[in-house]
Amino acid sequence: MPAWEVDHTKQMQRLRKWRNMLGGGTADWKRFSARHPAMVKRRVRKGIPDRLRGVAWQLLSGGRELLLQNEGVYERLMLAGSSEKELEIVRDLSRTYPSHVYYQQRQGPGQRSLFNVLRAYSVYDRQVGYVQGMGFIAGLLLLYMCEEDAFWTLTALLKGAVHAPLEGLFRPGLPLLQQYLFQFSRLVDEEVPRVGSHLRKEGVHPTMFCSHWFITLFAYTLPFDHLLRIWDVLFLEGPKIIFRVGLALLKTAEDTLLALPFERLLTALNSKHFSAFSRPPAQLLKLALSFKVSRRLGASLAEFQKQQKEHPNGKDPL
Repeated sequence: MPAWEVDHTKQMQRLRKWRNMLGGGTADWKRFSARHPAMVKRRVRKGIPDRLRGVAWQLLSGGRELLLQNEGVYERLMLAGSSEKELEIVRDLSRTYPSHVYYQQRQGPGQRSLFNVLRAYSVYDRQVGYVQGMGFIAGLLLLYMCEEDAFWTLTALLKGAVHAPLEGLFRPGLPLLQQYLFQFSRLVDEEVPRVGSHLRKEGVHPTMFCSHWFITLFAYTLPFDHLLRIWDVLFLEGPKIIFRVGLALLKTAEDTLLALPFERLLTALNSKHFSAFSRPPAQLLKLALSFKVSRRLGASLAEFQKQQKEHPNGKDPL
C-alpha cells in the first residue's frame, strides 16, 4: 500500500474515533468525557482533526450548551440598538489577521462577521464591551464556526462556562492581565531562571513583551499551526496552557536571548519571527506540557492577592 494511502487510512480512522467521542451533541460528549478523561486528554493533546475542530471547541468550551440555553438571544442582540463600541470595532477590523484571506477584503464577509460577533458581545456584556485583542479570539473562532456559534464560544471563554473566566483580561484596568503577568514573572524566575535574571538585568519586564500573549491567547503571536494545537489544549485544560507555552518559548530561545542587550531583546521577544517559533508545533507543545505549573500558579495567586490587599491603590505589585 502506498504511503499516502496508509496515511489517508490512519486519518480516516482518527476521524471516526473523534466522531464517536464527540457523539451527537452536548449530552453524548459530557458522558464520554466523564467516563474517559485520560483518553480525551491524550487525544486532544495529539491535536483535534481540523474538520471537527469547530464542533470540538464548542463542546469543550461549553459554548454549544450556552447556545442551546439561549435560543434566539444572538438574533435579538443583532437587532439591538447601536453599541457605543461600534467605531472602535470598525477601526480594528483591518488590524485583525490582516494577512488572512478571509479578513483582507474591506467590509467583506470575514470583516462583516467579525464585526457582528464583536458588536453583539459589546451589547451582551456592556461592562466588558469591546477591547482591542478580543477580535483575534473571535476571528479565529469564525474560521471554524458560524457567527452564532462563535459568539457563544467567545462568551463561554470570557464568562468561564467550563474553566476560569477570562473576562478580567478585558475589564477596565485589565485586572486579570495584571494577575497573569505577576504570575508569569514568578514562573519565569523559577522555571527559566537564567532568562529571568537576564531580563531583570536588562530592565525588561513581562509587560513589555507578553501582554498580547495573554490578551489574545497567543492568537496575535503564534504561527497558525502552532496556535491551533495550543487552543485545542486551552479548551480542554484551561488558561494554564498559556503560561506553559510562554515558558516553552523562553526556554527554546534561552541561549539566543541571553546574548541580547535591551533593545534587541525587546525586538526579539515581540517579533512574529521569534526564533522559538521554528520548533515544530508538536515539539513546542511537548515542551510546554513538561512544565508543571498548577501549584506555582496557586502560590503566586495568593501572593498577588495579598499584595493587592496591602496596596489596593498603590504601586502595581508587578
